[in-house]
Amino acid sequence: MDILTPKIVDITAEGLSLSGDLTGDELGLADTDVSIRGTVAIGLDLRAIERTFYVTGVVEGTAIRQCVRCLKDFDDPLAFSLRVVYEREPKAPVSASKRDDGRKKKTATPPEVEQDEPNDDLYYFTGDQLELAPMLREQLILASPMHPLCSEECRGLCARCGKDLNEGPCHCAVDQTGSPFQVLRTMQEKLRESGSR
Repeated sequence: MDILTPKIVDITAEGLSLSGDLTGDELGLADTDVSIRGTVAIGLDLRAIERTFYVTGVVEGTAIRQCVRCLKDFDDPLAFSLRVVYEREPKAPVSASKRDDGRKKKTATPPEVEQDEPNDDLYYFTGDQLELAPMLREQLILASPMHPLCSEECRGLCARCGKDLNEGPCHCAVDQTGSPFQVLRTMQEKLRESGSR
């Protein structure tokens, strides 16, 4: 059985367990999404309750990230759990012109649903199997840090010469102006000097 496309008939109330090692290509990951070193180990438990399918599991592996301070690539251990729900894709409502046969029909008002907080863990499926790759890809992207750091102590790059300050100090003069507006004052003075010539 393919771990990424389990058949609906195989998922029962007792559950179905799936596990395996998957590459970034198998998950449809682009390097711009998340770059994976080797494979990621995935263990999933799927359970059917009425017409809803619940998926819980664990994803472990190593991601290759770029530090936002020094711009070097580093290995970042990847481990997170997931809990998602799959429901059948709702059918498109029949348009009023197609169902109007001259008789008055009662229309049911749908229950009030709060639209402010969409359920990010809800996925839809069609057909006779679940497509887990898009969900796993999304969960891997969501688990990525916004500002990856190779270490909390990373000193980054010099703003002037670009030297990696983790390898030692650079030879740029330390700015002693004390005011962020000193640069503007200097530029203004240069403009005045060039205008008076």
